[in-house]
Amino acid sequence: MREMKTLLLAALLSVSLGFEASAREVTDMLGRKVDVPENPKKVYAPSPYGSYALYAMDPTLLTGWIFNIDEENLPYLHPSMKTLPTIGRVFGAGQSANLEILLAAKPDLILMWQHTNEFNQKEAEKLKILNAPFVYAVDESIEDYTNIFKFLGKALNKEERGNKLAAYTEKTFTDVRNVVAKVPVEKRPKVYYAEGLDGLSTECDDSIHVQLLKLAGDVDVHRCHTSNHKGFEKMSMETVLAYNPDVMIVQEKMFYDKINTLPIWGNINAIKNHRVYLIPKAPFNWFDRPPSFMRIMGLKWLMNALYPKETKIDIKKETKEFYRLFMNVNLTDAQLQEVLHPTIEYKKKIDGATPKS
Repeated sequence: MREMKTLLLAALLSVSLGFEASAREVTDMLGRKVDVPENPKKVYAPSPYGSYALYAMDPTLLTGWIFNIDEENLPYLHPSMKTLPTIGRVFGAGQSANLEILLAAKPDLILMWQHTNEFNQKEAEKLKILNAPFVYAVDESIEDYTNIFKFLGKALNKEERGNKLAAYTEKTFTDVRNVVAKVPVEKRPKVYYAEGLDGLSTECDDSIHVQLLKLAGDVDVHRCHTSNHKGFEKMSMETVLAYNPDVMIVQEKMFYDKINTLPIWGNINAIKNHRVYLIPKAPFNWFDRPPSFMRIMGLKWLMNALYPKETKIDIKKETKEFYRLFMNVNLTDAQLQEVLHPTIEYKKKIDGATPKS
């Protein structure tokens, strides 16, 4: 019996020493020094933002999603997503995490996500049951993604990958700043962000949900202080008519498809001049809800819509390149068409995107 205990203790000590020998110290974005595995194998991100960013870094590292992925979006994702379990939410509204699945997955690193209205360090206490180190990414603005990707490169021991995504991201911001600087304020188009099935919800210009409009020249027509994190400020038709935006970007396809049949909307310059754009959403929203790294592509798309002469990009080529780099898939021409100009319903059967080689 004593001999068996000695062997068991030796085995545990060996595992412990092995972990220590293979651990690295990293400094996370809150300045915390954390020992992490040399090469993490499974990472759990309890925030949707963290899950998306982790997917961009390496989809095979994801322990599981916190939400279900719609079947029509799977062709635009890495094949490993087809079998990835859904764990559910640990924090926030609608907590539904399946702790059995989470414990069985045995993540060796936890990626926390912090911004003004997201998690704080106290909530991380709930995850100590996993007995895994956790690191924090900090996201107060879309422009933080340059540093987020650099940090994830270090935390995941994938610095080349992180630096590559960071360089693409920073170049996007630089290009946008250069274009905006050339366009006088008075010549920048006024933009209305139409949300809801009736188009009569929007966001104040200081909302996290319209950061792209701020970067694109501060062009949101609805100037106010956001009333709550959820947004969806209710509008009257009279107010929208008074704003008379030059451009409209639309969240819901149902509204987008019928807007030209609604006579009262026809009085708006954006409708008259055919400058109404439906926000791409496959596999994740390019503009908002949730405000993920997909907004980097969304910013290119928005600039192309607002400043086509100054931006001068091939949006089809840019989309294919972004999906290859960030989404780890090569879009077919049919998929590219569906992403940029979706039909009333996603095609139920479409040639699958091929994994990036």
